[in-house]
Amino acid sequence: MKNLTSSYKSILLALSILLLITSGDLFAQGQGNGNSNASWNTIINQAPWAARAGLQVVELNNEFILMGGRTPLNPAVAGFPGASIIWNDVWKSSDYGQTWLPIVAPNTPGHWPERAYFQAVKKGNKVFVMGGQNFQLIPNPDPFGPPFISQSVFYNDVWSSTDGISWVEETDSAKWQGRAGLSAIKFKGKLFVMGGSFNDDPAVIGGPPTRVYFNDVYSSKDGSNWTCETDSAPWAPREGAALAVKNGKLYLFGGEDGFTCIPGLRCPPYYNDVWSTKDGKNWKLVKDEAEWPSRPGHRVEKMRNQFVLFGGFGLSTDPTDPFAPSNPVDMWRSKNGKKWKEINNAPWNAAGPEDVKYDFASLVARGGPNTSGPTIYTFGGDRETFDFADSLNYLNIDNDVWSYSATNSHRLMENNNEDQNKLLSATKIAPNPLYHSSTLSFHLKQGEHVTITIYNMLGMEVKTLANTYFPAGHHSLTWQGDNNNGVKLPSGFYVIRLTAGDIEETQKILISR
Repeated sequence: MKNLTSSYKSILLALSILLLITSGDLFAQGQGNGNSNASWNTIINQAPWAARAGLQVVELNNEFILMGGRTPLNPAVAGFPGASIIWNDVWKSSDYGQTWLPIVAPNTPGHWPERAYFQAVKKGNKVFVMGGQNFQLIPNPDPFGPPFISQSVFYNDVWSSTDGISWVEETDSAKWQGRAGLSAIKFKGKLFVMGGSFNDDPAVIGGPPTRVYFNDVYSSKDGSNWTCETDSAPWAPREGAALAVKNGKLYLFGGEDGFTCIPGLRCPPYYNDVWSTKDGKNWKLVKDEAEWPSRPGHRVEKMRNQFVLFGGFGLSTDPTDPFAPSNPVDMWRSKNGKKWKEINNAPWNAAGPEDVKYDFASLVARGGPNTSGPTIYTFGGDRETFDFADSLNYLNIDNDVWSYSATNSHRLMENNNEDQNKLLSATKIAPNPLYHSSTLSFHLKQGEHVTITIYNMLGMEVKTLANTYFPAGHHSLTWQGDNNNGVKLPSGFYVIRLTAGDIEETQKILISR
């Protein structure tokens, strides 16, 4: 028996060495210049939640939490175009979007009001819902105006939850004005809210009041108390901008200050500029006109330490067909927000502009069907045009889930270790294999919230080693090879994921009993 145990350990050790030789240290992966070794895959074509746009999805407790949004109604049934259902339901998925369960029904008492075009941000063990819009079309009392006008409510409340089911109202009136199309993100341990708009667009309601755009920036540590970082950032007031964090900086990309073109003004009224800040107060222009066409309703995710930009709304440039679908059929990547390269993939495998979404939700998660690395997931979204005479336009809205991941984890993008090492360095684990215990050590250039999570090879979380703030400097943590209940894990390979700020690293470790 002793010889068999010794032989088993030798085999595991040999496999560990072979794995490291053939696959490389997972802390150093990401090399290569190829950009075609990634693919879009449908997770589910028709989820049980209603097709919608302006929704939000976060990853909380290793589950996808989907909430809110707008579903357009059949104008032949509703009696007028633009009529919609506005949601405040909540759904969850424990298997990367393959199956869904409702956890909060619409109009549940003690829950946040229905809304679309809001923001939901995860911070620590909570998800925060902020802002947004609820609206309905009502008869216009003016006989000389359009038959219906929009009556909207713009929110500046903030709600939080640790499970997506029970919600606490942090404030019913934050310092920032109620708005829709706002941008929000977690940055340096705080919630940040910026931009957005108040009042409806004339392209939708056919007249006043004038739509107001914002370029203010607010921050909060708890969602209740807010600080105005600036009431007038140097970037133009806008809504529908995308945000992302990289290497200790917050970046803002694109957006719009109008849905459709107005004679004599910039056409289309969209942006493709990039701005960055280290504190939310002081902003620098990274690029005034990026290589990608201007757009709102897009998303920028950070994947393998590069920005990945895709989706969004586009206007037709054909005067003979002003409502032709014209959404941008492209994807772009950048290491620094200044230089962009087009990725050789059409988002959602789009055959044309009519297949490209805007006002969808997206996030990056590790693992999922047929993948173990960082993966972009998208949920729902809009493909409508402004052709209100199109009786089938309301059907151009989705309730699908897609994933975008690298099929070769070495070759999706360029080497990003240089960027990564600016914040996080000297990361190692020893001894490996783990016989009794191993020590994970790392160095932070600046203080950051750090999470260290351990997964088995099925992608299931087995241990949270750390989930707290670490100051700048060198740190070491010891793991005994146990799970969250203190039970020793069986021999085999496990994956350690370390996240510090916007930097994420993974490494395999072998337990040999």
